[in-house]
Amino acid sequence: MSVAMNECRWIAAGAALALAALGGCASEGPPPREAMARAHTLVEQADKGNAQRYAAADLQRAHDELAAAERDYNLKKYDEARAAAESAGADADLASARGSAGEAQRAALEVARSNGAVRQEADRAAEASAAAPPPQ
Repeated sequence: MSVAMNECRWIAAGAALALAALGGCASEGPPPREAMARAHTLVEQADKGNAQRYAAADLQRAHDELAAAERDYNLKKYDEARAAAESAGADADLASARGSAGEAQRAALEVARSNGAVRQEADRAAEASAAAPPPQ
């Protein structure tokens, strides 16, 4: 009877292990098609903008996370793929924002330089007219 009891325990343990394995597969959500598409779009937009110039590290991180998302998606690890895609999208958004901010700051500096040049020219013109003898 002891052999039969051990055999039942092994069968029960095997069945529990099989159910746990099936449960692990069933816990994956649906394929994250929308999250993947959104991440691709955001990374492409960041590539086209000024992100490479002003936020290269953020843009590289977005590319790396998108690659991880694609790998996980192909392995049907949809929860991991979704998380990586969302992270890639957030980093691409950040890179785009930093790129836009960097470009705006560059433009503001250029306007300030132009204003300074105009101001100097106006000062020179005022000095020249003040130093000129009055007309007779």
